Amino acid sequence: MAEKRIVRFSPPDISELEIAEVAEAMRSGWITTGPRTKLLERRLAAYIETGKTDVDCTGAEAEARYGQRVVCLNSATAAEELNLRILGVRAGDEVIVPAYTYTATASAAVHCGARVRFVDIKKDGDDATHMPEMDYEALESAIGPSTKAIVLVDIGGIVADYDRVFEIVDRKRAVFKALESDGTPLGDLSARVQHTLGRVAVVADCAHSLGASRTVSRAGLEILRRPEKRMTGAIADMSSFSFHAVKNFTTAEGGASTWLPLPGIGNAEIYKMFQLLSLHGQNKDALAKTRPGVWEYDIIGPWYKCNMTDIMAAIGLRQLDRYPSMLARRAEIIRRYDALCDKMGLFHLNHHVPGMDSSNHLYTVRVPGIDAETRNRIIDKMAEHGVATSVHYKPLPMMTAYGRDCSAYPNSYDYFRNLFTLPLYTLLTGEDVEYVCESAEESITEALNERKL
Repeated sequence: MAEKRIVRFSPPDISELEIAEVAEAMRSGWITTGPRTKLLERRLAAYIETGKTDVDCTGAEAEARYGQRVVCLNSATAAEELNLRILGVRAGDEVIVPAYTYTATASAAVHCGARVRFVDIKKDGDDATHMPEMDYEALESAIGPSTKAIVLVDIGGIVADYDRVFEIVDRKRAVFKALESDGTPLGDLSARVQHTLGRVAVVADCAHSLGASRTVSRAGLEILRRPEKRMTGAIADMSSFSFHAVKNFTTAEGGASTWLPLPGIGNAEIYKMFQLLSLHGQNKDALAKTRPGVWEYDIIGPWYKCNMTDIMAAIGLRQLDRYPSMLARRAEIIRRYDALCDKMGLFHLNHHVPGMDSSNHLYTVRVPGIDAETRNRIIDKMAEHGVATSVHYKPLPMMTAYGRDCSAYPNSYDYFRNLFTLPLYTLLTGEDVEYVCESAEESITEALNERKL
């Protein structure tokens, strides 16, 4: 065993480029939502469309093409909640969520007053990727007249099977009941969105999957002429991303929403509603109010405060410059971890399979045949080696907020009980990665031997 190292779990990769951009933003005198946030929104829209991070997003032509298609906010949770609010989710509605996910997936629906309906995952996850994906037969059975949205989660950066879910919601159109307008700006937009969709909305929790892609036959209401590769953010009806400090791409905190065009409802109208919802319902943001003679504003609704600042966007602009190389480095580390797991007969996520390329966000490992106690011993032994690990995730029905009863979701519990997550981030050196592999092999072997005694 090599000399002991300290390997953290997931520190952010912040270079001098990000630091310089933040300093320049602070010197500019504009630190809240402003030109950098708007530029980041356009660059993210271009990235989602083209897969490229070097698209010129300045000038009128770029603004017309990429503007008002992404909205940057202060968290992915806010992004998901605002997605649901624009979709018209409210008290009395149901939102279907996988039992195996983080709380933000469900809490956004709770914030809207809706009832969360959990669906168990397929046993051992997807056949190809091993991602803990929903049991789609159980999902179809769970859809009823109160169902307004289904939230799919791209855990670890692996893209869920959106084609399958679009097929399901199309088959269930007859049970969908669209909202009628209540005469308010939000209520009117939500009613038109629901009537245009004519079915349960398919919502993507892409907190882990910026930069991931999947070959699909559907994208929202659009049936493609032939299957094609689509980036996350361009597949589901509405999508949310996380830019938290532990994510591949960070703005310290932060997130973004994006959506697919709807016939008769312009992107500008949807974007404007996001601005209203995220800035107190105020119909002019601070940037617009600085123009001479245009201070006058109105409050359209008593809404929320969850906008992104230009300081956060400054980090994101330089992160996006570096993002392709960061994803490539994560893929290198994954290949080394795959070799270890395959050697030891461990069950792991497959981040790259035909028709799907992950964003390489998490590396989860499952040790066949062990229970939670043995898994926890492995985690403790790795900590003794100086290697921080985690668990992604404890199923939500096990949590106090969601009832503390996982008995109805046995596949989720079985997936969780023998799983842990290895460090995966771009600051890991080659020596660090080898040390993690050595520590994991030794810790797992010791824990299994102790279990036999």
